[in-house]
Amino acid sequence: MSAELQMSSAYSAESTDFPYRALSRGAVASVVLVVLALPGLVPVFSPMLAFTAVGIAAALLGLRSIRRYPEEFSGAALARFGLVANGVVLAAGIGLHSYIYLTEVPEGYQRVGFYELQASSDALPGPTPKAIEINGQLIFLKGYIHPSSGSGLLRKFILVPDLGTCCFGGQPSSNDMIEVTLTGGQTAKAGLIKKKLAGTFGLNRAPVDINGFDQPLFYQLRVDQIR
Repeated sequence: MSAELQMSSAYSAESTDFPYRALSRGAVASVVLVVLALPGLVPVFSPMLAFTAVGIAAALLGLRSIRRYPEEFSGAALARFGLVANGVVLAAGIGLHSYIYLTEVPEGYQRVGFYELQASSDALPGPTPKAIEINGQLIFLKGYIHPSSGSGLLRKFILVPDLGTCCFGGQPSSNDMIEVTLTGGQTAKAGLIKKKLAGTFGLNRAPVDINGFDQPLFYQLRVDQIR
């Protein structure tokens, strides 16, 4: 047998023994997605935990493809790692955020959602039944400092329910604003991070006009604790 035939035979045997297999895209995607999901363990970025659900699906699809076409795809170990890692991050995130939610309200305060203070789209602006109910009571509420409140460290500011109101130049309605006063020498740094406030909720006897805002305010909050 000539040297060329011997080399050709050897190459063919080697190709048969070690066939090329593509790395499963699902396996790779599952690992990428778990990395993207890691910031979701921080409360402010919690929506990013949704990447883990996609990562789990990608890992399962990758394993399915590898099982069905073992001669074409590789990466089973990578897919299994992605499956487990996404599951661990998802479970840890849910557990962490559930713990925070269950323990963040100080003793003696009641949780109130900003939505409970907002008037429905077909109703005239004015205090809602919930706002009237909690007048003078200790409440726990979350919201954002409106940029028109000023910059730096603030003792008084306007609290709004969402970043859409804060960031895109829209004027909030009367039911979307609370005039906040920090007590005990506390200050809050202006910014786009959601604040957690605990204090005494009150209704203004008459709507109050605030410089920089088109609509008058119905609500006020004297804050004992802010985070």
